[in-house]
Amino acid sequence: MKFKEFEFCPELMQGIEAMGYEEATPIQVQAIPIIMEGRDLLASAQTGTGKTAAFLLPIIEKILSAKADGHIQALIIVPTRELAVQIDQNMEALSYFTHVNSIAVYGGSAGDTFSREQKALSEGADVVICTPGRMIAHLIMGYVKVAELKYLILDEADRMLDMGFNEDIAKIISYLPAKRQNLMFSATMPVKIKHLAKNILHNQAEISLALSKPAEKVLQAAYILHDGQKIAFVKYILTRKVQKSVLIFCSTKEKTKQLSRELRKTKLAVDEIHSDLDQQTRERVLMAFKNKSLNILVATDIMSRGIDVEDIDMVINYDVPRDGEDYIHRIGRTARAASDGLAFTLVNEKDQYNFSKIEELLGKPVYKDRVPEEFGPTPAYSPKKSFHKRK
Repeated sequence: MKFKEFEFCPELMQGIEAMGYEEATPIQVQAIPIIMEGRDLLASAQTGTGKTAAFLLPIIEKILSAKADGHIQALIIVPTRELAVQIDQNMEALSYFTHVNSIAVYGGSAGDTFSREQKALSEGADVVICTPGRMIAHLIMGYVKVAELKYLILDEADRMLDMGFNEDIAKIISYLPAKRQNLMFSATMPVKIKHLAKNILHNQAEISLALSKPAEKVLQAAYILHDGQKIAFVKYILTRKVQKSVLIFCSTKEKTKQLSRELRKTKLAVDEIHSDLDQQTRERVLMAFKNKSLNILVATDIMSRGIDVEDIDMVINYDVPRDGEDYIHRIGRTARAASDGLAFTLVNEKDQYNFSKIEELLGKPVYKDRVPEEFGPTPAYSPKKSFHKRK
């Protein structure tokens, strides 16, 4: 379906065309008409499927068709600062030829940023993209103009619940008018998301796009290792053949710091991103990775969905992802468009069962590549034994 078939206003179509959008993705085809009708929506769709534009475009169109009243029209709540910035950038590009304005509101920034947010929130920016904690800080102070708010969007709702934002979301909602349109987007649909939806949505439509399998061009391999062998093995991978862009995921910020520190000793162009860094530093690191002046980025799981970078040559899972959906999200960042990609996962003994569950979701085993003898003895791949150890 072509975007012009949605019959958006000319100014919005200019932004769509300037972004190079022509064909709508499946989530856009299904979600946009529902949102335009004014219905609440619960949508399950992976990162990278075009879901951001699926809710931004109809919201911009509806704001354009309504009389401006100096109040915030739409509130988009997201789990991380990086995602808030990313959505705000998309919003700015799509609405460039319109009068609709937006602001990203998130913590960890300088005092002058708070003052700028305060001004925008008290004067009524059309669209506010926020992280929960920072938004609550502004709401408590009493100047946020949400009395006429018409649209509430929760993006990556599953990740917000994983991060413990349930009570924060409820607190924010307590400040909003009861009559509004509610949209929830989630990569996965566990029971807790259904419960949250029951409390927030009314007579909602539901969309669930099947989890897509990794692109055939992604060469996947797993290496069965002891924990103490992992750092040396990552160095081995990275020094065998230099890649332009490598993204490495670790399960904790401590591991992220340690791996980044060890890789720097080999004179590789590497940096790290995790929650201990201030926002300015994180933005600087991400920009360096995007423009390829930095070719290796080590990141925590919690940062994974905020990293929107094209043309990644290799993804390394230093630790096995928590579930199959996360695995597919991560390795899907490589082999986009016409390029090939590499996805390597390092599996220790205790993570073997979790990795076998990922293989079940994929519908086939991931190739277990041989670890060179120089690394010494390695564990056998025995997921059932790993499961009994975990119990």
